[in-house]
Amino acid sequence: MTNAISKAALTCDVLVIGSGAGGLATAITARRQGLDVIVIEKEPFFGGTTAFSGGVLWVPGNRHANSNHVSDTREAALTYLRNETGAFFDAAAVDAFLDTGPRMLDFFERETTVKFVPTLYPDYHPNVGGGVDIGRSVVAAPFDARALGKDIVRLRPPLKTITFIGMMFNSSNADLKHFFNATRSLTSALYVAKRLASHLKDLALYRRGVQITSGNALAARLAKSALDLGIPIHTNTAARELTVAGQRVTGALVSGPDGAIRIAARRGVVLACGGFSHDVARIAKAYPHVRRGGEHVSPVPPGNTGDGVGMAERLGAKVAIRYPQPAAWMPVSRVPMRDGSVGVFPHLLDRYKPGIIGVTRAGKRFTNEANSYHDVGAAMIEACANERETAMWLICDHATIRKYGLGFAKPAPVPLGPLLRNGYLNTGRTLAELARNAGLDGAALEATVKRYNADAMRGEDPEFGRGTTSFNRYLADPEHRPNPCVAPIGDGPYYALKVVMGDLGTFDGISTKVTGEVLDEAGAPISGLYAVGNDRASVMGGNYPGAGITLGPIMTFGYITGRHLAGVSETDANTGKRADATITVLRTGT
Repeated sequence: MTNAISKAALTCDVLVIGSGAGGLATAITARRQGLDVIVIEKEPFFGGTTAFSGGVLWVPGNRHANSNHVSDTREAALTYLRNETGAFFDAAAVDAFLDTGPRMLDFFERETTVKFVPTLYPDYHPNVGGGVDIGRSVVAAPFDARALGKDIVRLRPPLKTITFIGMMFNSSNADLKHFFNATRSLTSALYVAKRLASHLKDLALYRRGVQITSGNALAARLAKSALDLGIPIHTNTAARELTVAGQRVTGALVSGPDGAIRIAARRGVVLACGGFSHDVARIAKAYPHVRRGGEHVSPVPPGNTGDGVGMAERLGAKVAIRYPQPAAWMPVSRVPMRDGSVGVFPHLLDRYKPGIIGVTRAGKRFTNEANSYHDVGAAMIEACANERETAMWLICDHATIRKYGLGFAKPAPVPLGPLLRNGYLNTGRTLAELARNAGLDGAALEATVKRYNADAMRGEDPEFGRGTTSFNRYLADPEHRPNPCVAPIGDGPYYALKVVMGDLGTFDGISTKVTGEVLDEAGAPISGLYAVGNDRASVMGGNYPGAGITLGPIMTFGYITGRHLAGVSETDANTGKRADATITVLRTGT
């Protein structure tokens, strides 16, 4: 498949603008109903934010949970979402998500290359009414990217800062355990040597890792499925404006390697441009910490500049900043890279480990560090409400950083020296010296650590309740007793790592019907225009109830929108019957 659009490709049934999970799920579903679909992507890579993600989908009632004898009910999931979304509970959208999500998973696993495996993730708030300790999240199965053939070069690489020389680790963390134990176990050392040899061979042949996991695997599986179905994915091709005839959106004017071209879409145009995480003007209004003059550092792809939201707005669509938390917050750190660039590291794992705490510039703890990234981010914003800068510093002792690492700093035996010299880490022989070097209040930091340690000796955290939920404990250290999340901060030297605010994608967005039609300010649909993915306002109402609450709804509503474009009725949706003639496509290699 070439990158450029040929002059003959001027008309289709459905034009999808964007190649993440939302866009590709919609495209694949519509194609399986017999529609002619074109996908365009302005960046050189397909996969969107999905390719950077954990590849986890939150889908209550999924068959993987059922096959593992997990006890859950639709009523419990409904109760949980009602509690989690609060004033923004949308009964129609939630019902559609709960009813259709399991069918969506079954469709993709039955009809495409997309496969999932169960995870052990608890809901992020398992103690809230309707929350559960396991079963609602699934993750994309690992994938050999060589199956993409020549299109492997167009798959967005994983986020560089969370790989090891480009190597991805499997979702069970078995790889990580072996890498961490390589100097203490012959079995682990042999495992690591074999993995490294295989990975280095792949780098030499393909200039990237090919054994991929998480969101990179999901993006690759979706793209492979689309390409096998004959759906062209045109990269380096940007939508410039939507075309309108009468009161209906009829296509788009796009520009690609061969210049400008008009693409007509008989049934609809689907906006799947990834939200507005890098729309500087919009986040200055939407994000509370940016409104007060602070910075925001997002690890999502640079192309997520609000193109879809802007095109819809110009046609009168309703795009409101309604949620108190308008994005999925992610605490991140800036990583000085060897080539002079600055990478972004999302803090997904370190905050949960015993012996690591987070403090503000004032030297004080402000939240349960083992809560979800979104909850910690929201707490950071609130704790720094009277400051220009929204930031925290992760603090630990030498033994802890050598055992677990800290941000981009890896555990032993990987040396810390380069990250101390380039300023990524601060250190000090005493807490007072650490505070001076990191720009923190030294007296307050010493008092904070003393107070924390007094309870941590017993594995307790009465101030913030760290380790009191199954989710807190899930990403901690199960071998540490009595509390896998809590250990005292011991002898120096000590380390501090500055963490700032980022996001995993926007929650606010375009108002739509359940089936995806974009609504105008009066609440009427704009004929021929649809929105999916992070371009569409989240059904979660600005909260983050569990692992995969972005991708689960994104793929579910993409599936719903794809079927709606094909004219599938609600009766057909309930039975799984196709309204249009089934297409027959020879899959590559069969």
